[in-house]
Amino acid sequence: MFTGIVEDIGRIAGVEGRGGDLRLTIAVAGPAYDDLRLGESIAVNGVCLTVADRGDGQWSADVSLETLSCTTCAGWRVGDRVNLERALLPQTRLGGHLVSGHVDGVGRVVGLEDAARSTCMTITASEVLMRYIAAKGSVCVDGVSLTVNAVGATDFTVNIVPHTLQRTVIGAYQAGTRVNLEVDILARYLERLLACRDGRAGTGGGVTIERLREHGYIDAT
Repeated sequence: MFTGIVEDIGRIAGVEGRGGDLRLTIAVAGPAYDDLRLGESIAVNGVCLTVADRGDGQWSADVSLETLSCTTCAGWRVGDRVNLERALLPQTRLGGHLVSGHVDGVGRVVGLEDAARSTCMTITASEVLMRYIAAKGSVCVDGVSLTVNAVGATDFTVNIVPHTLQRTVIGAYQAGTRVNLEVDILARYLERLLACRDGRAGTGGGVTIERLREHGYIDAT
């Protein structure tokens, strides 16, 4: 698990095809990753990857076909900068929100506007993802925990403060940039629970106002 609070920016140092999937190598400057262990999980632009090999100032991970199909990993090139976050420790402050590193899909930046010293960013996403995104809720964009400002039919907006612009790769975004999106994990599980009836999966009708009232999530009065 992660918090969506980016710790470092790494750089793609190698992209190697292996039997249809990829082996990625990520370079990290400084001593922060000197104690990295094989098998450890690291979020790379929001994608949870497992350390398969490590060397001086860099580490490698394998990326499966499933991950390639639903993230931006397939488009990464040597030299690209990526957000990095190591997995939570029991004593870690939860500064963002609970993030699994299991990307739900890819969105696209369609607008960037100055908002005083911050930047208001608009991202378009599929209908499947948009139903999980709520105003003032949380969303993870390329591994960064953000609060949703507003939601439209096919897009949503987030506010990027100066610290985030400086300490993540978001500062380099422009219209057309593709980003990894992970919706709030609670929304996913709530829908799954409400979609099941009598304990059997696949027999429910999905989330409706009536079912939310029935289960106590909305005041029946």
